[in-house]
Amino acid sequence: MTTRKAYHIIPKAGSIKRLQLLTEELADPQDSEVQIEVKAIGLNFADIFAVFGLYKATPKGQFVPGLEYSGTVKAVGKDVKSVKVGDNIMGVTRFGGYATHLNIDARYVVPMPESWSFEEGASFLVQALTAYYAMFELGNLQTGQSMLIHSAAGGVGIQAVRMAKKAGIFVIGTIGSENKRAFLEELGADRIIVRGKDFPDRLKEALGERELNVVLECIGGRILKQGYEIMAPMGRMVVYGSARYAHPGDKPNIFRLLAKFITRPKIDPQAMTNENKALMGFNLIWLYDKVHLMHDILGKLEAMNMPAPIVGKTFSMEELPDALRLFLKGQTTGKLVIKP
Repeated sequence: MTTRKAYHIIPKAGSIKRLQLLTEELADPQDSEVQIEVKAIGLNFADIFAVFGLYKATPKGQFVPGLEYSGTVKAVGKDVKSVKVGDNIMGVTRFGGYATHLNIDARYVVPMPESWSFEEGASFLVQALTAYYAMFELGNLQTGQSMLIHSAAGGVGIQAVRMAKKAGIFVIGTIGSENKRAFLEELGADRIIVRGKDFPDRLKEALGERELNVVLECIGGRILKQGYEIMAPMGRMVVYGSARYAHPGDKPNIFRLLAKFITRPKIDPQAMTNENKALMGFNLIWLYDKVHLMHDILGKLEAMNMPAPIVGKTFSMEELPDALRLFLKGQTTGKLVIKP
């Protein structure tokens, strides 16, 4: 048995204030599991939706949030051959990551590059898997095409810009505020748009004579509809989130959420056939259940020789709730990481 600290949502999802840091016992790993001493925890936008109870996959009742981490293998089950005690790994989990130690099926941990820090290791898998699957598996992105990446200075956005530039794609990145422009310019975006009421005009200007082939969408609302309308025939929009439903505060505003839900964009499937456009959606929890596909994508990412992720800010375990509050303000760049 190992003593650990873990954040539990008690009694159920609904508010950041329901996060409680508990000390508890962790059983030894089962035959196909490894036990990880967690060195860093990566925060993701999906964590917010899980804590708020807005994520369909959110467990019922009490649970430990968290999807991504890095650490050191402390113990292995008798059937585990892929890693050994002492290995530094990065991993994903279907919740349970907000902890100092955890047990996980060995298939969901991979060796961490030797040159990466634990903070960087906890900043890669969720964003990279999301970006690659959306862009290349669903979006069928091809060299020479044009792409719109929303929230391009965030975790998924950074990975998407990097992958797109490696693949020879013309990248238009959007940001929520002007103070992120220099960061995105350095990242390599070809055109940058600060989202506002003039978004359609700015997008057309950024495209020039080019067609918009793929949209990586995570905003929702009018921005989604406007991007879809400008997208070229045979264009593919891949939706992996809807940031418009999040707002600063410890819990969701039900009336505001209802208003946004009622006014969400409506796209007619019959009109899609006339326009020759595709609208697709997915979430990484689905990909978690397809472990063979996950490892296939990781192999392709390795071949792309991706650089280390960009870590924005780090926080202590005790500061985790405040880190989530900062996340909600949308003012950060790079990955937010917790150091247990």
